[in-house]
Formats: sequence, structure tokens, C-alpha cells
Amino acid sequence: MNNANEMNLEQLAIAVKEALQAKGQMMATAESCTGGLIASTLVDIPGSSAILAGGIVAYQNEVKENLLDVPAEILNTVGAVSAETVKAMAEGARRKFGCEWAVSTSGIAGPGGAEPGKPVGTVWIGVANSLQNEAFCEIFSGNRNQVREKSVYRTLQVLLEKIVQKSTCTSEH
Repeated sequence: MNNANEMNLEQLAIAVKEALQAKGQMMATAESCTGGLIASTLVDIPGSSAILAGGIVAYQNEVKENLLDVPAEILNTVGAVSAETVKAMAEGARRKFGCEWAVSTSGIAGPGGAEPGKPVGTVWIGVANSLQNEAFCEIFSGNRNQVREKSVYRTLQVLLEKIVQKSTCTSEH
């Protein structure tokens, strides 16, 4: 398999599909700023129904709360563009769709919407499975569409890294 840093978006989506298929696992998406682009990118790949259970575009906070079970307290204290929110979104999607994996995004694609400490281009990415739930922050340059496209690429890149990651635990028998 090619290095995830050298793949184009289609190759990356195919690699994610193949990695999930090899493990017999499925995934779901919970997207805010990417508006369904992650799910769409995966659906572009023939046979993606073998690995993609579904996705939720949760643009409004009420949708994040009601469909993905993101606590209102998180949204009211740290906001939608935060590690806590994308972790809750990913876990909510994982549970709702009954999948091993879920990814989530929430960010400020621009051109407006910047907040103190959260410039335009700030995107939080969540990746969860039954064993871990992690969040990553990226600040992407470019216009609205470029920020969204870069977010999709980085989300799939992180997901692929997590799927193929070898355990560092050892056991002695």
C-alpha cells in the first residue's frame, strides 16, 4: 500500500475501503463543516456499501444534540468547533449506526465565522472506534471549498492510519 501522504483523494478512499473490508468492519460519518463530503467521497468508490453504513450531516447544534447525542453543555461551554464536540459526534454516529468506526468534522470553512482562538480554516476531526476516541485540530488555508476538501482528505488520512495501526501492546504467554 502507498504511503497515505502520497495518495490522491480517490486512492485514499479506496485504501480506507480496502482496510475496513480486510477487517470486516464498517464505518459511519458525522459531518458539520464538510456537509457530507466524506460520505460522498466514499460513496464514489464502487462497493462502498460494504464499509459505509451511513452518515449524518449535523450542521446545526440542535441536530448535533438530537441525532448524535452531543451534550448541550459541551456545545454551550466549548462550542461546536472543539475536540469535545467532534468526539461526541463520532461516538454518537458509531452508536447510531452500530459500526466499529466513525469519523466527524466540525469547523469554520469561511469566509466568515472566525472566533477568538478559532480562525477561518480551523477544523476539528474526530475518529472513534470501540477502543479509542480521538480528536485532532487542523488549520487549513484556502477558500471555503478548499478548506472542506482538505478536511475530507485529512479525515480519511487519519482514519486509514488508525485502521491499519498495529497495537503496541505485547502479551507474554
